[in-house]
Amino acid sequence: MGEMDEVVKEFLVESHENLDQLDRDLLKLEQSRNDTDAIKSVFRTIHTIKGTSGFLGFSKLESLTHVAESLLCRLRDQTLSMTQEIATALLSTTDAVRRMLANIEATGADGDETDDALRATLARLNEPETADEAPAVTPTTPVGEILIRTGKVKPQDVELAREMQQEGDPRRVGEILVENEVIKPSELREALEQQAAARQKDTPVSETNVRVDVSLLDRLMNLVGELVLARNQILQFNHSLGRQDSQFTSTAQRLNLITTELQEGVMKTRMQPIGMVWNKFPRIVRDLANSVGKSVGLRMEGKETDLDRTIIEAIKDPLTHIVRNSIDHGIESPAERVRRGKPQQGTLSMRAFHEGGQVIIEIADDGGGIDPERIKAKAIAKQLITAEQAARMNEREVLNLIFLPGFSTAETVTNISGRGVGMDVVRSNIERIGGTVDIASRVGEGTTLKIKIPLTLAIIPALIVRSAGERYAIPQVNLLELVRLEGEEAVKGIESIHGSEIHRLRGSLLPIVRLHEQLRIEDPDGHRPDVINIVVLSADDRQFGLVVDQVMDTEEIVVKPLTKALKGIGVYAGATIMGDGHVALILDTFRIAQRANVVSESRERSRAVAEVRTTQNAVRETLLLFMSGPNRMALPLEQVHRLEEFPRRSLEQAGDDVVVQYRGEIMPLVSLTTLFATHETVGAPTPQSDTVQVVVHRHGERFIGFLVDRIVDIVDEDVSTRGLNPRRGVRATAVVHGKVTEILDVAVIARDTVATHEPVAIGGAS
Repeated sequence: MGEMDEVVKEFLVESHENLDQLDRDLLKLEQSRNDTDAIKSVFRTIHTIKGTSGFLGFSKLESLTHVAESLLCRLRDQTLSMTQEIATALLSTTDAVRRMLANIEATGADGDETDDALRATLARLNEPETADEAPAVTPTTPVGEILIRTGKVKPQDVELAREMQQEGDPRRVGEILVENEVIKPSELREALEQQAAARQKDTPVSETNVRVDVSLLDRLMNLVGELVLARNQILQFNHSLGRQDSQFTSTAQRLNLITTELQEGVMKTRMQPIGMVWNKFPRIVRDLANSVGKSVGLRMEGKETDLDRTIIEAIKDPLTHIVRNSIDHGIESPAERVRRGKPQQGTLSMRAFHEGGQVIIEIADDGGGIDPERIKAKAIAKQLITAEQAARMNEREVLNLIFLPGFSTAETVTNISGRGVGMDVVRSNIERIGGTVDIASRVGEGTTLKIKIPLTLAIIPALIVRSAGERYAIPQVNLLELVRLEGEEAVKGIESIHGSEIHRLRGSLLPIVRLHEQLRIEDPDGHRPDVINIVVLSADDRQFGLVVDQVMDTEEIVVKPLTKALKGIGVYAGATIMGDGHVALILDTFRIAQRANVVSESRERSRAVAEVRTTQNAVRETLLLFMSGPNRMALPLEQVHRLEEFPRRSLEQAGDDVVVQYRGEIMPLVSLTTLFATHETVGAPTPQSDTVQVVVHRHGERFIGFLVDRIVDIVDEDVSTRGLNPRRGVRATAVVHGKVTEILDVAVIARDTVATHEPVAIGGAS
């Protein structure tokens, strides 16, 4: 490719990116007509396209953008006010520019078509309202000239002040005028502010980003994936040595830390804000609402929520279809809304946020809602369900019928939606990337769709289990807790209710699914009758227990695609290579729950669960359990940033404090054993090991490490049973899994620690 071809390619990529921003800025201007930052951004974009297209010889594109630039210049200088007509004309200009760019990409020329009507509209809108408009302030306009234009001084006063400079006076014209009491200091400040604003308009935005080809990022991600596999193999080999070689152990731990940091860095390069998708919706909503004669306002929250770019690409079409459905079928016409006592303008809300290692997207409208009876009637008429099945369904199950293939409640087919396809494709596309979609609606009030999707599909933390002699990986995002029943508990812990196995877990009935049965694998002697391992999982907001033969360990695994033969089975989400080189299949917990009929619970099971559900007003928390000396303690999991293991020799002394270098900071370490030492434990010998366990907590912008002796478990517990008066640094004393446990008051300990430690960055003072 020649040098000029490279220039054109760069021009096309940059222009397409800028046009997306241009649409957003113009819509912002249409709503808030005095947004100077948006005006400057629009002007810069059009000015850049005009200049580059002229240099490259695209005369039609240059001519169109030149007329638009003239109009924008008057808007920027505030000699013309933004109107809806101007906004529409400028939006039409972006569409025309896109068409010309597409022609350049396809043929090398900016097209044969002309946009004379659009040029004429832009020229008409650019005509000055009066013939004697004052020229705009530019970066080179002197302060004296600004003062004359605003009527603060007479021309002869400015001329006199200029002559005093000429005589060697170092003062500026404005200062001389103030000293001679020709103008007030405040009037000089106003003139200087106008001059500074004009300079700011023409100040180019500094380049802080580097454009990297997506294929290179994919290649880096694959290499990091292979590095993670090699890291896992080395860690497993080190574990098999039994820590006999301390130098090799230290090197393995260092490799583990570097690999984790590198993995996080590369993952960040692949992460993009969901706003990359959402930024297109203001224009889509505006155009669709106008086409169907409706008034719709769009609210977006959480545009900065990050997702892997592969998932960003996968959710574009499903989100667009949901938005189109909401406008076409959900939100009523203005007349209908008024008749129902609602504002004329409907509201479409989009919200995104991180929760439990997933991204939650909620799309809600305040329209007419979905009538369950109408859904039932339509499904029966289309022979998707029988009348008997419909009678047994609860409201949630009825609403989910809209996701069946071929289902539609549209009375007429429009060019927006209602062709009998769509929502089934939405659900299948979301589930294909490991997500779920759910719907809730109230007649007359509106509809909300809730989508849960993973942050990334490349490298995920997973629990490794064994069943029928084979190893399987369970994504940690679906994992709630682990339950082990032994001896008498194993015999009586699993009960049968209405033909289904259940386990009574803290007053609730937990449906039990045996993994080898769902995979249809013979397991003659793979399990011990006196031990039952239950992995408690969530699927579609339902909990169930997966019985496996053995729970092994948690690992960060690299997700590999499945072969065609395995894809058809439907209970596997992918495959991974373990540390010993063997392949393990990744379980799709949602599909397993579907196959075991856990997701679609019967009325009988729901009633049974309701009968035994506790009525106490207890507080449930997910806790990290650990030992600190003789004390059994816990920390709310939401307050745990990371669990780390450091070589003991990496700990350093800073005055009376123990610290460690961590992520570019000097992190103070708090010994909980020392902090909560009692009279009996003072002076007691403490066993030493080559490594230390650290629970990392993030307090504001600081990291604080809590030294603990041993991590015990992660549990979801009712902490209502309390006793004893807690001491400083302890929030409560509770019975957790049958044992007295102190729950730390992290805020108090962190405040005490930060108060005695000034933040210091490695390599210099903060």
